[in-house]
Amino acid sequence: MNILYVGDVMGEPGMELVKKLLPKLRREYKIDFIVAQSENVTDGKGITPEDYKRLLSYGVDFCSGGNWSLRREEIIAQLSDPKQPIIRPANYPEGTPGLGYKYAKTVKGEVLVISLVGHVVGRDAEAVIDNPLQKIDEILDNETSHKRVATIVNFHGDFSSEKVVIGHYLDGRVTMVVGDHWHVPTADARVLPGGTAHVTDVGMCGVFDASLGIKYSSVLPRWRDNAPTRNELETTGPRQFNALLVMADEAGHVVAAEHISRVIN
Repeated sequence: MNILYVGDVMGEPGMELVKKLLPKLRREYKIDFIVAQSENVTDGKGITPEDYKRLLSYGVDFCSGGNWSLRREEIIAQLSDPKQPIIRPANYPEGTPGLGYKYAKTVKGEVLVISLVGHVVGRDAEAVIDNPLQKIDEILDNETSHKRVATIVNFHGDFSSEKVVIGHYLDGRVTMVVGDHWHVPTADARVLPGGTAHVTDVGMCGVFDASLGIKYSSVLPRWRDNAPTRNELETTGPRQFNALLVMADEAGHVVAAEHISRVIN
């Protein structure tokens, strides 16, 4: 089974890139299942039901979550429906709307997709979250009897050490652990000793000459003058596409993990 995890789709530029590249990548790598990080789809913050439908129409099979997943209340119905392939982080406190893990049907069998959030700096630095390692233990223990061909975990956080630790913590227990949220890919995609594919951060899909997809002009005053500014999405210039490709044999054993990067002018 071949699985592609697409990094944070950042606004309309990211959406256009996904639409353009996914069909070619699916054919080239014979991909069976595509997951995309969808928390930045609509203007860089959250995702509307309309954009969610568009993303699925472009070839995405499942949408993973992050700290902006609940930004737009209108998506909560889809997040709460077990049959809709979109989730928010599973380790939000009890009572949070939406679901943090769901199953998806593929031609190879069912796949379990789980989202977790780690420590995130900035506006979410003080956000209350449940311990991600304890939460993933709870989920995996509860789902031991559910037959599946793959288990995909995305870990959305700022600290590289935390992303590395959870990869090794889950090594041999899940198919892949993908770090996201940085929007900058790390050069460490590999198969861990226990057979789990891992990358500390997969990167993003959006404008390349920008501050993580945001116009430099809206970010520079923040760093230079300590001035409060509002992020403004960059929409022009070369675009980058980043994803993690994971290949498993017929027995479900991961045989390769490859970072895929494209820059389109």
